[in-house]
Amino acid sequence: MLNEHDQKNKFSNYKKMISIADTHWKIAELEKISNLNVTIEKSNQFRDQYNRLFHHFCTTSYLGLDYHPALLRGAIDALKNTGSLRIPNSKNRCKLNILELYEQELSELFSAHCLTTLSCSAASAGVLPLLASGTFTSNIAPLMCFDKSAHYSMNHLKAACADETEVLTCPHNDMNYLEGLCKKHRRVAYIADGVYSMGGVAHIDEIQYLKDRYGMFIYMDDSHSLSATGRHGAGYVRSNLSTLDDQSIIVASLAKSFGASGGVVMFSNNENKQKTLRYGGPSNWSQSLNSAAIGAGRASILLHHTDELNLLQNKLNTNIKLFDSLIKTKQHDSFTAIRLIHCGQAEIATKAASYLADNGFFTAAVFFPVVAKHQSAIRITLRADMPSELIRQFCNLIHTYWQANNLPAPF
Repeated sequence: MLNEHDQKNKFSNYKKMISIADTHWKIAELEKISNLNVTIEKSNQFRDQYNRLFHHFCTTSYLGLDYHPALLRGAIDALKNTGSLRIPNSKNRCKLNILELYEQELSELFSAHCLTTLSCSAASAGVLPLLASGTFTSNIAPLMCFDKSAHYSMNHLKAACADETEVLTCPHNDMNYLEGLCKKHRRVAYIADGVYSMGGVAHIDEIQYLKDRYGMFIYMDDSHSLSATGRHGAGYVRSNLSTLDDQSIIVASLAKSFGASGGVVMFSNNENKQKTLRYGGPSNWSQSLNSAAIGAGRASILLHHTDELNLLQNKLNTNIKLFDSLIKTKQHDSFTAIRLIHCGQAEIATKAASYLADNGFFTAAVFFPVVAKHQSAIRITLRADMPSELIRQFCNLIHTYWQANNLPAPF
């Protein structure tokens, strides 16, 4: 019989995490790179409460649509035409008609049965426990295997999933380990990112092989590539899967490259969408997308059907290549817009980010638990609307700081 201690901290340990990380967060705030309150001066340029003016170099709006006039107009017009922000009840009982139209348009855009949620995190919170219960796998509860580097928005649900089935964590992108599980278990569900927030991508070809060979179910968060890549902005996973079938669910943020707000779940059939709408908890609770978010999203859909999307994707790719020609990171030559400049110790990353902010560039110092211990880094994200000269200025500043402080070259 398990004692009380054995039943604790199997999937998380907040007390330990806070004891390790809290000092670093307090230092980050003292160094003025955390808890900033900003006003927008112009596109992607902010002024904070310390009167510092800086360019945003850790944004996730990779195409720059957060300032696009058409999306802003869409948000304002939808709010005016609707006459209210939202209908305050669970949306499986009553919802705005424009939300139904929005989901239909998203479904057409991504060739899927799309369900919108308040956030991508809310999507995972609603869907993953249902997946663990066997709801999407013929009532056979699958072994839930989370990739070690899966985003926290999925990882924190391990305990809830473990109430329904067995939960494991596999080494990052270890397809041999995953195949071993598929050989031993009747059903396996793999939970992972398409593009990881700290760099790197899923091995889609090998994942497709395991799906075809063993019927492995996949649940993929593709927030960091939706809109930024793929035809009509379908993203990395959707573009490279042979089909979105009954063994696949894709979730993504509509608040990054897509330029609007909320999250989306892509199902292969309407039945699974309806089950999630009825039983998916956070996917259905009363605070659904408001009319401004819907209006911006519908304007973004229209843009996704134009040549402008291709132009923005190409501009982003050009900026990624320019950055890689000036600073080489472990993500060198990756199609993603995410780059990490390795610092090692959290203190080094924090000092560097503080210097950059004081000199006009806001970046993110990432440390445990965002990354592994002693793997702290400066996280940089690129945008389609960054002028090439601005990227050159930033990279020159990085080189100058590293040389002036006699730091080991991270590039």
